[in-house]
Amino acid sequence: MFCCMLFRMNELTIIGKMSRIRRQGLYRSDDQRWEAVVRSDQNADGKFFYAVKTTGVYCRPSCAARQPQRANVQFYASCEAAERAGFRACKRCQPNGRDLSEQHAIAVAKACRLIRTAERPPDLATLARSVAMSPFHFHRVFAKIMGLTPKAYVQAHRAERVREALPQRNTVTEAIYDAGYGSNSRFYEKSLEMLGMRPSAFRKGGVGATIRFAVGDCSLGSVLVASSERGVCAILMGDDPAQLARDLQDRFPKASLIGGDRDFQRVISKVIALIESPRTRLDLPLYLRGTAFQQKVWRALRHIPAGKTISYSELARRLGKPKAVRALAQACAANPLAVAIPCHRVLGANGSLSGYRWGVERKRALLKRESKKR
Repeated sequence: MFCCMLFRMNELTIIGKMSRIRRQGLYRSDDQRWEAVVRSDQNADGKFFYAVKTTGVYCRPSCAARQPQRANVQFYASCEAAERAGFRACKRCQPNGRDLSEQHAIAVAKACRLIRTAERPPDLATLARSVAMSPFHFHRVFAKIMGLTPKAYVQAHRAERVREALPQRNTVTEAIYDAGYGSNSRFYEKSLEMLGMRPSAFRKGGVGATIRFAVGDCSLGSVLVASSERGVCAILMGDDPAQLARDLQDRFPKASLIGGDRDFQRVISKVIALIESPRTRLDLPLYLRGTAFQQKVWRALRHIPAGKTISYSELARRLGKPKAVRALAQACAANPLAVAIPCHRVLGANGSLSGYRWGVERKRALLKRESKKR
């Protein structure tokens, strides 16, 4: 249910993403306005309009029409002012309609709804046709707004449908076809990547899946590291090793949890080295399972370098979702890989430590040691 809510939240915040904060006074002079027209500046859309005397047409600054001669151009503060002067709206950029960025956001939201409601995953051509764009243009617009390609979004949504369907259907095959896969083979090619274990094991709560784990000690208390077939799937911190093991068991109630052998001890040693020395590079495969939005947040977190912090609101703006601060915070809280996915580097709006899944004091300690230069 929570994953589905995030998909809907993802869709509902697309339009809000394109509501830009424009700098005041940036286009005060005609010279500044002309420069914006020359570079087809989308940020100038809505701030002013330009009209071409030789054609009798007025346009947005970002219009892709052929660039006019400067001597033939006049500027107006509104569509009404341009029309009172005798100019008509350009049919290409439709300056008296919705802002181009808003048009794109609405188109992408429509495509996301189609992906979510279609019985079978729509291909790129179908999605583009549904919003009256060419496939190439739609692909570029979708990737710019969503931060991932239409194909990646379709795959993430379909994976979510599989995870929801597996525990509810009588067979794995039913769940596969309910999620929109045309054949078993196409699903099984990606099943380990999506689920972290065999589909039958996932469906039964982890039956037959083998997860190796070990608990070690570090300066911040106990740390549990677990790994499935696809890579490290959990890094948990706490004060009670037994509680950490129970938390892992709750994640995979029917999986076979096996204590790590000598080789696995090297895995936990690398994780502890990362905790003690945050600038250490963790060269271990990580397995992350989450919604498209969660995956996007976690990828962004991995790009925050040690010694740097960012606010929830600023990270939301970087992701193009300024109104999705709460959803972003929930994605941070759902992070299963402490330190490896550095959600501790995200602070409250006033610089406060805010919450942290593994305790605010651990967050404080991590940031303190990261702030120290080598």
